[in-house]
Amino acid sequence: MSDPLTAGAPVAELVRALSAAGQTVATAESLTAGLLSATLAGVPGASAVLRGGLVVYATDLKHTLADVDEELLATVGPVSAGAAEQLAVGARTRCAADWGVGLTGVAGPDSQDGHPVGTVFLGLSGPCHTEVMRLRLSGDRWTIRHTATQSAVRELLRCVQGG
Repeated sequence: MSDPLTAGAPVAELVRALSAAGQTVATAESLTAGLLSATLAGVPGASAVLRGGLVVYATDLKHTLADVDEELLATVGPVSAGAAEQLAVGARTRCAADWGVGLTGVAGPDSQDGHPVGTVFLGLSGPCHTEVMRLRLSGDRWTIRHTATQSAVRELLRCVQGG
């Protein structure tokens, strides 16, 4: 039977790619609340590549645990490209990993700070670059959180493979 968390996302392939590259990953998750770390940890061999994760659901924890700038949080807000970038960098540096992944967004049922439900920012920070992408997802809370996790797996795999 297929695991609904890993269906459609190459999680095992990501763990193998990180392992083959001798690289590690850490996460700072807001809207996914640890779902990405849990998904990675479900793959045999993940302990060799998953350094850890920060669940920073509350806005103040984005600053205190992941080093997201307080002024950015106050002016731009926690659902932003800047916050996702700093979450990714914060995860990478705090957990001493090669890669950091930051996820923040709005899973619903209501919009937040002018952002509609399904707005997700995904930040990736690695050895040579940092990038952020805005995703526009649809569905209920679970579907948005699940799809954000799958997107993070696919995009990190692309980066690890040099894409």
